[in-house]
Amino acid sequence: MFAKDPVQGKVKTRLEPCLGTDRILDLYRAFLADSLEKICSVEGVDRFVEVASAPESGFFFAWENDPRIRRIGVQEGRDLGERMRRAFEKYFAAGYETVVLVGSDSPSLPRAYIEEAFRVSAGLTLGPSTDGGYYLIGMAGSLAEVFDGVPWGTGVVLDETLARVRTRGIGLHLLPVWYDVDQPADLRFLKTHLNAQALAGGEDEAPATRDVLFQIEQL
Repeated sequence: MFAKDPVQGKVKTRLEPCLGTDRILDLYRAFLADSLEKICSVEGVDRFVEVASAPESGFFFAWENDPRIRRIGVQEGRDLGERMRRAFEKYFAAGYETVVLVGSDSPSLPRAYIEEAFRVSAGLTLGPSTDGGYYLIGMAGSLAEVFDGVPWGTGVVLDETLARVRTRGIGLHLLPVWYDVDQPADLRFLKTHLNAQALAGGEDEAPATRDVLFQIEQL
């Protein structure tokens, strides 16, 4: 899992039009808690956390001693593409045959999607996100060339990655579309979605996030 250290004023800053930094911090810590519990519930895999910067907040201290997490480390690289490339290369070099990378911006993501990414035999697995990127990327063998020249942080990340898949003839498995939570509209939809899940009696994928969101009356 790729994550950021939950430091006030440095996470989810695009939510500031609708929330103060203290509430955003509470929310992101909930995102992390739900995302960590989700990956820990996936059976038959080793689990690692790569933090964008050296952890200073203390949030990850408790998780460092959790036996379900093999290691909490720091991402290496100048941009997201290089950081993901190095993560994949590191774990393939360690002997893993399949490596799946998931972010922490989709707390409601169904666990089944992560599990599916480990079952497929295609070279590359992508979980397309509604913002034009992807919430998950998995590889069965190193295919780091798909990161070359991708304009990270834009709405064409998925499209550009697919172009590289096409020109290189890489086998692709596509997961269902899901959504990241970055903008106020995303957050409002997340709250509505979690409320709908609760009313329908569906699986509770994000209990910590739900508890924080339902304390917020106006979004």
